[in-house]
Amino acid sequence: MTTAVRHRVVVVAYDDAELVEIASVTSAFDGANRLGASPPYDVSLVTAQGRPVRCSSGLVLAAQGVLERTRGPVDTLLVVGGPGHAAAAKDSGLVEHVRRLAGLGRRVASVCTGSSVLAAAGLLDGRHATTHWAFARDLAQHHPAVHVDAGPLYLRDGHVCTSAGVTGALDLALAFVEEDHGPELARRLARMMVTYLQRPGNQAQISMFVDAPAPEHRTVRQAVEHITAHLDGDLATTTLAARVGVSGRHLSRLFLDQLGRTPAQYVRTARAEAAAHLLVSTALPLASVARRCGFSSGETMRQVFLDHYGTTPSHHRTAHGAPPLAPDTRGALP
Repeated sequence: MTTAVRHRVVVVAYDDAELVEIASVTSAFDGANRLGASPPYDVSLVTAQGRPVRCSSGLVLAAQGVLERTRGPVDTLLVVGGPGHAAAAKDSGLVEHVRRLAGLGRRVASVCTGSSVLAAAGLLDGRHATTHWAFARDLAQHHPAVHVDAGPLYLRDGHVCTSAGVTGALDLALAFVEEDHGPELARRLARMMVTYLQRPGNQAQISMFVDAPAPEHRTVRQAVEHITAHLDGDLATTTLAARVGVSGRHLSRLFLDQLGRTPAQYVRTARAEAAAHLLVSTALPLASVARRCGFSSGETMRQVFLDHYGTTPSHHRTAHGAPPLAPDTRGALP
């Protein structure tokens, strides 16, 4: 029998934490309560010594509890991220109490760079974890025992969950609500919060078309520009290498160093994301979308879509909506 104490949520914050992340998780659990979650969530924001924390936006939040005095049982322990994460991860007292509370919890989670605090506490050793894509390399370098994957919106490894930056907090909270209370309450909560029902955890954090700044290396930049402009063309690694005047092996080394993926992986992701854009912004038949994005067949696009988004192209279109059917007229790719 489920008891109310099962849904006690302790959110750990510190100076220079990200306010949106705190608000996303606390508002989601509060919304679930207002929609009749039973047992309800009991959410508290705790800080070292119970001090108010100044968020990175400059707003100050009062604590509802003292980290050092917080006792179990705890259903969910969640550490938020923000620019202050590095200092928090070096605070031995804060890290020790996070480690202590993790041992009392059913579920341990972090949002964004809060993963650095969990890592400092040893809670991610030997586990697969994610974080904000811009900090993934730093997390991996400082904590080699952690298997860092910068791709997904959130990852679960056992009872430990980590998520991507900022609004990834909402995706994680919705996943928790669905786990605790079922998909119907999660759907109602998503509608109330005017957000996607649930972006799958393995959906990519960022789009190739709004990615990090252009690669610094001129050769890689030229190859990337050609890829995004010619998705329906021959983008084999050897073809790209010949176009930019290097060997295929050298181009692969450059891509791995600059972008963390091979040319083939980059092309595959770019095509998947272009297809996702066309599926929800046009009513082109699936075969036309596949052709215009460079897939050899609709089935190939389907397999790539499943790998990249965890869903099929047709389900993606249904979930996000598409315009009424229209002729297959050529239009600009994103």
